[in-house]
Amino acid sequence: MSVKAFKLVSAVEREMLMGDKSYINIECIECCGKNLYIGTNDCFIYHFLLDEKVSTAGKITFAATKQLHKYLGLKKPVSELKAASALTRLLVLCDNTITLVNMINLEPVPTGARIKGAVTFTLNENPVSGDPFCVEVCIISVKRRTIQMFMVFEDRVQIVKEVFTPEQPCAVAVDGYYLCLALTTQYIILNYNTGVSQDLFPYCSDEKRPIVKRIGRQEFLLAGPGGLGMFATVDGISQRAPVHWSENVIGAALCFPYVVALDDEFITVHSMLDQQQKQTLPFKEGHILQDFEGKVIVATNKGVYILVPLPLEKQIQDLLASHRVEEALVLAKGARRNIPKEKFQVMYKRILQQAGFIQFAQLQFLEAKELFR
Repeated sequence: MSVKAFKLVSAVEREMLMGDKSYINIECIECCGKNLYIGTNDCFIYHFLLDEKVSTAGKITFAATKQLHKYLGLKKPVSELKAASALTRLLVLCDNTITLVNMINLEPVPTGARIKGAVTFTLNENPVSGDPFCVEVCIISVKRRTIQMFMVFEDRVQIVKEVFTPEQPCAVAVDGYYLCLALTTQYIILNYNTGVSQDLFPYCSDEKRPIVKRIGRQEFLLAGPGGLGMFATVDGISQRAPVHWSENVIGAALCFPYVVALDDEFITVHSMLDQQQKQTLPFKEGHILQDFEGKVIVATNKGVYILVPLPLEKQIQDLLASHRVEEALVLAKGARRNIPKEKFQVMYKRILQQAGFIQFAQLQFLEAKELFR
């Protein structure tokens, strides 16, 4: 049974990015507030400002205004971009080197500070240093079976720790001192401060692309065996039931209460509250799916799109209208963390009342009595 949880809205059309140059492909994206950055296969970074517009009928559209683009001077693709807004810096991975550039003018920092020998990198969103003017960066090193932790300041970088792993790592997410790693044959949790590691479950990185994503404090989402989206805490346990994905998921994102996944044909939406698949959106040739501060963005090689969530109240009313009382109540309870307490209590009472009338009309008097009570 489907729910309309998201609408797919175009943000950057291919003409804005590449005009008639068909060889240009989107390699990576980063979004920070209204700033959208795109890295391409011909070593350019593009900076757009995204403006969200809501029509009187409530329809949302995005207008992207190009600010500037910058050539990095190499014949290599820009493979990853991460914004450190507190430092007004963009971290750019190209040709195994992370360069710091200014978020506004895309100029490299004058000191030339950089991190060399990075295969891929991620930021620690739950930093341990306590310094607001520094970001903690974790890289998978070109050195075999090596992870390195750095502190990155406005104009300098400093290595903090080098950790060796039992197998070659191919994906990493960080929370505090905990690294969640996809190795060649399994996922593990590793505390880089104590060196203690814990096996999670087996996984063959040769057959499928691993997914490791921090979804909250001390919790990660992983692409498990058999097409399962598995949740794991830093203690190596799962506090939620898995979601059933397709076998060939490329990327995953979180927009509470939904987990969104991308494969080569569809975007699928599962509820974290009851693990059910709620929505399927056809989407061909997608290769990026990421969430940025609650904004879920998908991209093909040629264009960027935003998944706009429909208001939870509207989704609950749609479920009640189709007499799906249980699902509506589960979603309403899950909405508690997204809605101010007083507003939630008023809304929840009204939903219980509506649900009660639906059950009453279906002659389910005991259930209706409980809801009215």
